[in-house]
Amino acid sequence: MADTDNLKEAKNYYPEIPQRSELFFLKGSNSYDWGMKNRLARIFSPTSGRAVMLAFDHGYFQGPTTGLERVDITILPLVPYADALMLTRGILRTIIPASTQKPIVMRSSGGPSILKELSNEQQAVDMEDAVRMNVSAVAVQVYVGGEYETQSILNMTRLVDAGMRVGIPTLGVTAVGREITRDARYIGLAVRICAELGATFVKTYFVPNFETVTAACPVPIVIAGGKKLPEPEALKMAHDAISQGAAGVDMGRNIFQADAPVAMIQAVRKVVHENMRPEHAFELYQELKNSPAVAQA
Repeated sequence: MADTDNLKEAKNYYPEIPQRSELFFLKGSNSYDWGMKNRLARIFSPTSGRAVMLAFDHGYFQGPTTGLERVDITILPLVPYADALMLTRGILRTIIPASTQKPIVMRSSGGPSILKELSNEQQAVDMEDAVRMNVSAVAVQVYVGGEYETQSILNMTRLVDAGMRVGIPTLGVTAVGREITRDARYIGLAVRICAELGATFVKTYFVPNFETVTAACPVPIVIAGGKKLPEPEALKMAHDAISQGAAGVDMGRNIFQADAPVAMIQAVRKVVHENMRPEHAFELYQELKNSPAVAQA
């Protein structure tokens, strides 16, 4: 206990200065509790308001896809350059060093493989395990227009409710089925449904007229990288998405399947956090690709 002898009387109350409560920097997130906002501030940079998430959760339904055969060899060199890691709990437990300070967005839905109807997912991770793993967010697939649309939406709402109880955000990931046209009308519908039903932030695909999607969504949107593109096209997609209101990217194949993944993720960072033009980012990519340090990574 503090010594009470010679205790000085408090006097610096600053009554002439009103107390200020700082508004949270992230769209639609100011009313969350402190723990929820703190976790979001680990994923998204408070300086730029954006995030470069590295997605390598593909194995939960695709198995050992190209570039992820050995996550310990191909992904660990990329970790220092990512703002957040999106992965499964199996890879988190077995591959990612517990000493990492990177925030974790943990895939929490699953079920069918690529051999079956993908929309038939269930909640696959209990929130108790997410707390145990000290994750910063959980991610769940939502199949708007899919055969199991309602089931996938309820998977998300259950995670949202559980996350609210413990202060863990939920990322709603919109999935586009083979029979659905990927355009602003559909994407706008899907992300709005996720947001309306409680998703803290949403991952979706970049499409023409994307500014209408971001404008109508009350929570942050990060774009999926999608299928592998030539590096200049992937950088342009990231730039166009950011310029049209995206709060970041959650890229996988366009980074870990690039000719020089370490160079690519650094170029993507410049686009996302510093608004670098895609042509300049590609020049940076080529420069880094040819540097000995990056070549050895």
